Amino acid sequence: MKTFSEKIKEAREELKLNQQQLGELVGVSKRSIAAYETTDTKPRGNIARKLAAALQVSVDYLLNDEITDPKYGIEKAPYIEEARERLGPKAAKEMDVLLEQNVALFAGGALDQEAKDAFFEAVMKAYLKCKEEARKTYGRKKEMD
Repeated sequence: MKTFSEKIKEAREELKLNQQQLGELVGVSKRSIAAYETTDTKPRGNIARKLAAALQVSVDYLLNDEITDPKYGIEKAPYIEEARERLGPKAAKEMDVLLEQNVALFAGGALDQEAKDAFFEAVMKAYLKCKEEARKTYGRKKEMD
């Protein structure tokens, strides 16, 4: 089981990046990257997502010491980010949970990436539609002129 620090350093070295280069990709200092690699310091939200993207691994892999596959959950990242952009961080968390819970439906079966994408897309559309309807019903009503 690898720690966050070990995962960061290993992924950076696999990409043949130095700490300065990774920091520039992520938008943090070399000192921050060094701290991530040598201490228990973990980045928050947006920086963790940028770090995972720059290292070509999933956020789940970086932040969870139990996860050993660098690509674990990476296919759901675009859907979580779309939810975040459209509806905010709470929606992103909800989308992550929805997709994670529904992966159990695959029950050990081998689905190709196209099938997974179709499934994730369908869940995403249903979630966004429900949120939009809820906003219409329960959200603030605009004042009429």
